[in-house]
Amino acid sequence: MDINQQALDLHYQLQGKIEVISRKPIQTREDLSLMYTPGVAEPCRVIAKDYEQSFRLTRRSNLVAVITDGSAVLGLGDIGPAAGMPVMEGKCALFKEFGGVDAFPICVDTKDVDKLVETIALISKSFGGINLEDIAAPRCFEVERRLKEVCDIPVFHDDQHGTAIVVAAAMLNAAKVTGKALGQMKIVINGAGAAGIAIGRLLISMGFGNIVMCDINGIICEGDEGLNAGQEEISHISNLNREHGTLADALKGADAFVGVSRPNLVTAEMVSTMNQGIVFAMANPTPEIMPDEARKGGAVVIGTGRSDFPNQINNVLVFPGIFKGALAVRAKEITEGMKIRAAKALAALVADDQLTAAYILPSALDKSVADAVADAVAQEAREQGIARI
Repeated sequence: MDINQQALDLHYQLQGKIEVISRKPIQTREDLSLMYTPGVAEPCRVIAKDYEQSFRLTRRSNLVAVITDGSAVLGLGDIGPAAGMPVMEGKCALFKEFGGVDAFPICVDTKDVDKLVETIALISKSFGGINLEDIAAPRCFEVERRLKEVCDIPVFHDDQHGTAIVVAAAMLNAAKVTGKALGQMKIVINGAGAAGIAIGRLLISMGFGNIVMCDINGIICEGDEGLNAGQEEISHISNLNREHGTLADALKGADAFVGVSRPNLVTAEMVSTMNQGIVFAMANPTPEIMPDEARKGGAVVIGTGRSDFPNQINNVLVFPGIFKGALAVRAKEITEGMKIRAAKALAALVADDQLTAAYILPSALDKSVADAVADAVAQEAREQGIARI
């Protein structure tokens, strides 16, 4: 039986991967009076007088909404909100299992940016944070930007920023393994959607070097026609040498490749033109190049999104800790500085004497990771003066 059939059987058996439980059993009349009426009226009155008490008297201080419109679900594309629900439930299960953060899946049946923003904003007072998930680019950029303007809680599009943080952490350690100097690297990113653009922005802000973005049409250069808003923005700060051409052209002399695109786009011959290449081929389930082929081409450090190869580059190493840290200090937002601090904390979990080409990140199953990331995020929020407790 293959993994797909096993997963389907398990989902039929479970009929949902999460459930709501009471934090105090209701067994007596007194329990009922305290948990519900008449006693519940008092915390309501307190919150009505002081909004901030909603974070102390309800679960919202540890509750994240995982929200999608179903337009870019995993590698499945636009399959709609109902079909996206198993992924959102899974995400909620990971929040709880790895970060101790409660999360609830919400699938919204609209692709209209105005409606989506309004819907999320209207329900935001029930939560301590908003995790946007599987919303297609370029719409996701606008949705996140506008929600940050109107919500007083962190809004975080994990496909963008969670991916960027884990890639940055992996790249920090891969650079150590290969002896590459930050600031002097040429890194090629293939896939200029939500994840690719966010990775590019973060790597640039962390000073890795020259980032060259590619999409289906090849290298993206400032002044190109037909770029969406996100691609246009990053074109002004990437591809510093104004290269043109194909992905194969971009990879010549490159120090690293990051793929968030489609299977089998890179060959061993293309890797052989790189400079002792770092190859993060993250298309799932089939990467842009399989590890054995990348190795034939001379790649030194190889990572994928898969759990059956070394160096799994997985968002689960990031988002539970990001939200745990932000919620702990009641940060209003998740800033660039918090992302950078999280990436460095994640990379630091692999000590220098443990670091090898086959071990640049902790295991995705390591539940200590969330606390380390959370501590870094909370500390950065305090230092930036955006912590509210």
